[in-house]
Amino acid sequence: MSISDEARGLLYQDQQEAMLRRSLEEQEILAPQTSLLQAPKLKAETQRGTGFAASQKSSRGARLAAQQAKIMANEGVLLVENALSPDMADKLREYVLQQQQLALDATKKDPSKARSFYGVEQARANRCDLQLSLLRGGFNADDEAAEADAADSHILADALQEILGEDGSLRDLYEKLVTLQGEFYELAAVVTHPGSHRQIIHPDLPFQKIAPLYVVFVALQDVTAEMGPTSFLLKTHTASQNEKFTSGDTSVKNAQLAASDCRLSCLSKGDAVVFDARILHCGNANENEDKARALFNFSFRNPKVEGSLGYEGSIRPGYFKAMSLVDIGDALENYKKGDNDPFSKYGSGLV
Repeated sequence: MSISDEARGLLYQDQQEAMLRRSLEEQEILAPQTSLLQAPKLKAETQRGTGFAASQKSSRGARLAAQQAKIMANEGVLLVENALSPDMADKLREYVLQQQQLALDATKKDPSKARSFYGVEQARANRCDLQLSLLRGGFNADDEAAEADAADSHILADALQEILGEDGSLRDLYEKLVTLQGEFYELAAVVTHPGSHRQIIHPDLPFQKIAPLYVVFVALQDVTAEMGPTSFLLKTHTASQNEKFTSGDTSVKNAQLAASDCRLSCLSKGDAVVFDARILHCGNANENEDKARALFNFSFRNPKVEGSLGYEGSIRPGYFKAMSLVDIGDALENYKKGDNDPFSKYGSGLV
């Protein structure tokens, strides 16, 4: 190891230790005003069909989405129960952990391949953002010569169908928030293993006046307090809150945290949190002795916001700017009609 490499390593270690110290300070400040995030009591009816009854159901779905969008605008975060069925959550969790093992095996052989698998979180111990492939077969299909086993199901497409298909649990909400032209900006799984540290409080991107990005975390198992659920500081997605947070004055920031309404997103399997990427939040330490916390993560960009968001989403580079909500919906409609690899035209996402 060269002197410069050693110096960089020591600097990185110092930075990580400083961040850990700060995260624990923030945790202590927030503890007295932390409570559980609750799902709003709304009448959910999003099922669609045909004819007059279908029109009524679709209308109710749109009204529900309008109520949910108002909560998002006010609070900055929304808990949606049963966004994914428990059985599908189990299958997707197993699939995600299998994909993570494939990524680990590949990067051990060739560390330069890390960017093919990991997003913004790839260096921190016991935590990763695993960028998923939309191809049937997942990472096994990265090799163009490989073919998916005909007996294998397309777990990721099945999960997306439940969430973003025509009758999907979050379809109406996303149509309301970003329209059908909203860009598919992230596609990953956030996996936090036992021993991972707490993050510092942060927004996902620099502040912009119009909400630029709406993010989803779907719990692939029950997420208890000891597993490190995400903390959200309600109503901190505003210009005034951002001004305090970015003031550079630790006393101002600490006062902001002490006055905040902090909610811990303990989730049941299949529940989802949808949040405005400007909101202050952090993932907590996974103190469970033996179970990883796996979350299915995706987001859509607001087409009203142009230019750079100042934030690189966790998505394979070949999928960046390649799909909108309408494209996802069309692919899932084809899947329902019998196309067993509906995203094949987008490839592996590798470039």
